[in-house]
Amino acid sequence: MSRMGDVLAGFHAVWEFETDSVLIRFERGIRRPKLFQALGERRIPYEALRSVELSEGRRGTVVLHAVPRPGADPLMEAAAGQLKEDSDPYRLVLPAEREASAGDFADALRAALVPDAAEPADRHLVAAPDPPLTFKAYDGKASFDGSTVAFRWFWTGASSAKWKRGDQTFAVGELAGVEWRSPEVVTGHLRLLERGAREARPGEADQDPAAVVFGLGYGPVHESLPFAAAVLQAVRAADSGQDTPAREPACRAGDTRRDPADIADRIRQLGELHTAGLVTDGEFSAKKAELLAEL
Repeated sequence: MSRMGDVLAGFHAVWEFETDSVLIRFERGIRRPKLFQALGERRIPYEALRSVELSEGRRGTVVLHAVPRPGADPLMEAAAGQLKEDSDPYRLVLPAEREASAGDFADALRAALVPDAAEPADRHLVAAPDPPLTFKAYDGKASFDGSTVAFRWFWTGASSAKWKRGDQTFAVGELAGVEWRSPEVVTGHLRLLERGAREARPGEADQDPAAVVFGLGYGPVHESLPFAAAVLQAVRAADSGQDTPAREPACRAGDTRRDPADIADRIRQLGELHTAGLVTDGEFSAKKAELLAEL
């Protein structure tokens, strides 16, 4: 584009314009959105953009907004329009006195858009955060190593249905997509959509072993959304046959050996559920035998 190498600094980020992309560097600070701090920086190819808008902001500011093409950015695809305006990584807020300069950059960005910018992208053009990634949900810990997603349940939060099913591990190749519902709403969750599974019904995430649910302080946006984006990107890459790191075969709970202390802790938790009447005698005995077999 015509302003290659120029830099436009806003309140929360700096945009550096290059030949084929804009590099967005998010500033750190206690007043900065935590999602921006988690992202650090992102390179957005011009072909990933649908349009560019410049509008009046709040309290003497202007906003330069680069709108991504549908399907171009796994982060925004996973967010599905649920991000608050102030947490949109494609918005650059500047003082109103810099409107003329921002307008020049907006015009240059528009000139750099590809001819089919209005069409959905056929692949992800913006990189998701790199794994390994983890976060704590209300009912379990989620982890992603680039090839498999694992859910380890917390006995204090997981439903008896999830506890009885045991910890879950899913290979990327088993998945068709990801459903993320913001933790800033009442029923937030992250659900893995398995290939060939029946369509998930609303309200079942707390009973679904392919989902973790959020709660106050659990699964915050800046942790769970980058996680969802990374998984979604890996799923799409596998679907399109793009090169991906070598994967180990997926395993379910009980297929790998664990630390004896971990096994003892799980048996203790299982015993507490049994005492509370949430697990039957038969279920307790079967699960205990399964855990002991992992030693």
